[in-house]
Amino acid sequence: MPSNFDVVVLGAGPAGEGAAMRASKQGLNVAVVDDKKGVGGNCAHLGTIPSKALRQSVRQIMRFNTNPLFRSVGEPRSITFPSIMQHAQNVIFQQVSLRSSFYSRNRVAVYYGKAQFIDANTIEVLSGDGVSDTLLAKDIIIATGSSPYRPPDVDFTHPRVFDSDTILSMEYTPQKMIIIGAGVIGCEYASIFSGLGARVELIDGRERLLSFLDHEISDALGYQLRNSGVLVRHSEQHESVEYDAKHIIVNLQSGKRLKADTLLWCNGRAGNTDRLNLANTGLTANSRGQLHVNEHYQTDVPHIYAAGDVIGWPALASAAYDQGRSVGSAITCPDETYFVREVPTGIYTIPEISCLGRTEQELTQEKVPYEVGQAFFKTLARAQITGEKAGMLKILFHRETLAILGIHCFGDQASEIVHIGQAIMSQEGEANSLEYFVNTTFNYPTMAEAYRVAALNGLHRLF
Repeated sequence: MPSNFDVVVLGAGPAGEGAAMRASKQGLNVAVVDDKKGVGGNCAHLGTIPSKALRQSVRQIMRFNTNPLFRSVGEPRSITFPSIMQHAQNVIFQQVSLRSSFYSRNRVAVYYGKAQFIDANTIEVLSGDGVSDTLLAKDIIIATGSSPYRPPDVDFTHPRVFDSDTILSMEYTPQKMIIIGAGVIGCEYASIFSGLGARVELIDGRERLLSFLDHEISDALGYQLRNSGVLVRHSEQHESVEYDAKHIIVNLQSGKRLKADTLLWCNGRAGNTDRLNLANTGLTANSRGQLHVNEHYQTDVPHIYAAGDVIGWPALASAAYDQGRSVGSAITCPDETYFVREVPTGIYTIPEISCLGRTEQELTQEKVPYEVGQAFFKTLARAQITGEKAGMLKILFHRETLAILGIHCFGDQASEIVHIGQAIMSQEGEANSLEYFVNTTFNYPTMAEAYRVAALNGLHRLF
């Protein structure tokens, strides 16, 4: 006997959670289907949460090993990868437990298993023990996330070959690692494993790291990676991969041969739509498994919505949650729907990066009369106290109106610092002004003080 719901959400990651909670609070009868053993999606189990917990542990090890104060207490520590993953597992458990309470408190039914469409209003859920459930819904939300792209010529069954989902299950500490793909995930893991003491070679298919960033910021990232021992190889593509029990050999199209004990593939992700039987709904995903949506997150079938990684850009957990909430509103209150556009970028390399708005190269191309205000962290008292002196805050602003056009931050706590600038950028008219940072008293010493320093630096450039 089918179970009837107002809304069925496919996926319990940030987008699915945001949609389910919002729809439930609108008084709708909601069910969620997820193929994990607990809610949270890839974000909690394989991606954002465990990788950032891993990064935090590595950062603490690096601070201990490089700080002279700690060196007087003991010798530098060598800690294995499996041991520091225990901290990540504890964080995952806490996140799953917390999020499970959200669903029970809001009376959202949760089904675990593989979901597929029988027709545009009917979902079949097949659990691991072969039991199936049939769910009927007026509206359906696809929030199934994404998975790493796996090229057919790379053997991912080999015990020394990993992608960004499976790397967290690695049971040894690598001595040398080749990372193919220098996007956000590749750069994050390059800094993490180099921080663990591994020799890392990062293969970048482009001429510049993270070319969507302001070039000064991407240059700073490249410098810091190289300074930590990462060898970055630009404009390279893999030709083939060879394997033996202890080593991986990567042959590049340029003729180079690279040898390591571990290969991490971080070159692209695809939307998780291939097993949904979309053909039974009339929907078709693009070549990357992604679905097209309109301003209300409706697909080409109006009562089927989509949000999160499965619709492509920006493919961030923060944006996915907001997209999901918007979809939850769209079903009962279309006027409350908003399309998520202005999203700060958070990149958790060591040091981290965060930015919002336009870059210098974009403003130059658009012939916008802008100016630059800079604050280098090495001049800030708080950074000198913490020892985290690498980095800078850069404010781009209009020369005539002083409106903030872009915030770009590289360094410790960048993902936190950027939100101060975001709050001012979101203001209308004269409230969005560089003068706010000059006329506001900041706690001292803080990293937030960088805004005042950068604003004064920028104003002094005007004439």
